[in-house]
Amino acid sequence: MKVEDFPCEFKKAIPIIKRLRQAGFVAYFVGGSVRNFLLGQEIHDIDIATSAYPAEIKEIFPRTVDVGIEHGTVMVLYKGRSYEVTTFRTESAYQDYRRPDSVIFVRTLEEDLKRRDFTINALAMDSNGKIIDLFAGKADLQGKVIRAAGDSNERFHEDALRMMRAFRFASQLGFRIEDTTYQAIQANVSLLEKISMERIQAEFIKLMLGKFRNKGLRIFIETKAFLHVPCLQQKSFDLKKLLQLPDDTLHTSSQVWALLGYFLAFSQVDFHKFLREWKEAKAVFREAFLMLELLKKRKHSEWTNELLFQAGLDIALLTEELVQLIWRRGDNEKIKKQFAKLPITSRSEIAVSGNDLQKELNRKPGEWLGIMIAQIEQAILQRKLKNEYQAIIEFARSEGEHDKGR
Repeated sequence: MKVEDFPCEFKKAIPIIKRLRQAGFVAYFVGGSVRNFLLGQEIHDIDIATSAYPAEIKEIFPRTVDVGIEHGTVMVLYKGRSYEVTTFRTESAYQDYRRPDSVIFVRTLEEDLKRRDFTINALAMDSNGKIIDLFAGKADLQGKVIRAAGDSNERFHEDALRMMRAFRFASQLGFRIEDTTYQAIQANVSLLEKISMERIQAEFIKLMLGKFRNKGLRIFIETKAFLHVPCLQQKSFDLKKLLQLPDDTLHTSSQVWALLGYFLAFSQVDFHKFLREWKEAKAVFREAFLMLELLKKRKHSEWTNELLFQAGLDIALLTEELVQLIWRRGDNEKIKKQFAKLPITSRSEIAVSGNDLQKELNRKPGEWLGIMIAQIEQAILQRKLKNEYQAIIEFARSEGEHDKGR
């Protein structure tokens, strides 16, 4: 097969391939960019594979970064863009089910393609648009099939993370997993316990964000993969409840965790442990925790000014998307209008500062100050107090007198 009209992403990278060829090497577009192009989907990173060794790549191009040179990858900087250029390679035995003991650079594309995970990713394209397809990957794209390239048991024994990638591709592409590949996953799924949680988490998030989420999640459950990751071993029934939801797209990892926290019925302590075990970043951790609490409240009530203020508009809208997914109700536009009418949208908008309160009330800093600011904030949000300097000072003095009388 030969492509007649290149997308602009490839056109911009063709000079890289031509420069390598002029130096006496061969080079091809490989992997996900070729797959997505043939599927008519958005192309993200352009990866190039070449017969040139890393040192030779660095000699050809004046601006490079060593991003994974031990594995043969050099980032080439060209006209404001970056391209990962990787030497054709094969790999030795895998002792930890993830990383090969050693990487062996080779000079032929065929040897390089043999080490790839799935047929749909073992595709290459030259600068003239000719597709190189050694494993019938194009037919599998047309048939919407995920099939291991070569011996499926070997592929998963080499790198157990490939099983999570299979689930992820099922979710992103809506493809089915071919029978032999599926059986190999079932036979090797316990090897996921050998893989770092950071790697598993990244693939799981991509699965949950996929357009065909239920397809990937169903396979994750049916192959018993959930038994080999933290905190899910006792959650088979609850995980299956997620399959009753429509395939509406989730947009952030914090939504994913909040949705799981809700359906898996985690307590606050268990949810904290769950996110810690799954190695989630602290910023996402905080968002997910807040979103879960908001979701529980939203189940039985509408948004109050206080809840909207606490959430902020972005988190409120993401939470409302979960409300729509779970209960098929909710109104983002209504939330936007309500938020726009809030008297204040952050504490920084309150017309007095902590220093003002200390000065006007002639009091030293202490626990009272945080309590007072919270009272002022709530009164303003409930429209019981105008956000004006003098009105707030009078309110604070009044509240201070009440506290003394208690």
